[in-house]
Amino acid sequence: MTGTLYVIGVGPGDPELLTLKAARILREMSCICVPKGREEGSSLALSIVKGALNLDGKEIIEAHFPMKKTRRQGARGKGQGINPSGHAVFDDELDIKWNETVEAVLSRLNKGTDVAFITLGDPTVYSTFFYLHDRLLEIDPALTIEIIPGVSSINASASRAKISLGLADEKIAVLPATYVENLREIFQNFDTVVLMKVHRVFEKVVEILDAMSLTANAVYISRAGMEDEKIFRDIKALKEEDMNYFSMVIVRK
Repeated sequence: MTGTLYVIGVGPGDPELLTLKAARILREMSCICVPKGREEGSSLALSIVKGALNLDGKEIIEAHFPMKKTRRQGARGKGQGINPSGHAVFDDELDIKWNETVEAVLSRLNKGTDVAFITLGDPTVYSTFFYLHDRLLEIDPALTIEIIPGVSSINASASRAKISLGLADEKIAVLPATYVENLREIFQNFDTVVLMKVHRVFEKVVEILDAMSLTANAVYISRAGMEDEKIFRDIKALKEEDMNYFSMVIVRK
């Protein structure tokens, strides 16, 4: 019998935000697949789980994914993306890494071993896992995959900043800031705008907010719920060292 793949959201950073269901399933698993951005780096998702559970005796599969912007077309073909330095790249390296992870996961599942794939926040919100999802089902359409939701960084950040994201008929936009070109239009048409991973385009965002007299409505949150969390209600007070990959700006009109 083929094993079940559990895709588990572990929350944004605080181990106490791991859900009861996620904790129960992780205790039951003998094999956990852990995504990492660099081969020599550590996994934040794994550190969150270790902060809540004892993982002694469990097999840990490390899935190394190069930190590149890419779109979902790369899951099936040769999509083009942008690397962190801003240069265009093709997804060949990503294809290799994703295929290695698919093979590692399927080899365990085919032996009847259940596998947990952990991911930061919630698996359905900008998660690396869905690049693997299609490949897994292409190889084995009968594969059983269960998705366990987690607390997203969006909700955690709003909670830490004590911001209501939306009331009544208000409109909310959640966007990866590095892909957005029509920010002015978005700020005009939505009551709340959440810009994720804003660190690389922060100056551009501030420039637009200034021009639209919205700077005072913006809050910057980085590493929400972690020990080194930072919240700035005056976003112009930010310095270079305050910028972080795990950051967002929430603009509430």
